[in-house]
Amino acid sequence: MAPTPRVHIQTEDFDLSAEVAALRAGDGGVGAVTSFVGTVRDRTAGQPGTISTMELEHYPGMTERAIEAMIDEAFRRFDLRGARVIHRVGLLQPLDQIVLVVVSSAHRGESFKGCEFLMDYLKTQAPFWKKETTPEGARWVDARVADDAALARWGLRSGNLPATAA
Repeated sequence: MAPTPRVHIQTEDFDLSAEVAALRAGDGGVGAVTSFVGTVRDRTAGQPGTISTMELEHYPGMTERAIEAMIDEAFRRFDLRGARVIHRVGLLQPLDQIVLVVVSSAHRGESFKGCEFLMDYLKTQAPFWKKETTPEGARWVDARVADDAALARWGLRSGNLPATAA
């Protein structure tokens, strides 16, 4: 039986419980599972109701390879047993789930760090392009300075993959 893929880019929604169960399946050494689910907000610049839709685009193949490299780096840095990333693309509405990062390890500390590292890395390194539609029209969204700062605390800079992942 082939191992479950660690990265999925898809238009359809995902089920957190099913994904956690799949990650844990048959691994008696798992003592901790940490997950992050990101959702589409209905606001920009703190103004509720200003986003009506969000559209995400990616380069098939390249995106999956980049995320696989992120997961490999997380395994090098932390004592992880498993990891899975699901990212949705296409047209999304406020409240829709957009991203899932789930990590397993023997102990909670490594699980928390691995999940947070992957999410910080994903926000700045994964090749996705996001367009928000507001009452003023559609606009492409730039990376935020706060996302770059989150990545920097792991000793990384936006735009630079680890040498082993390049």
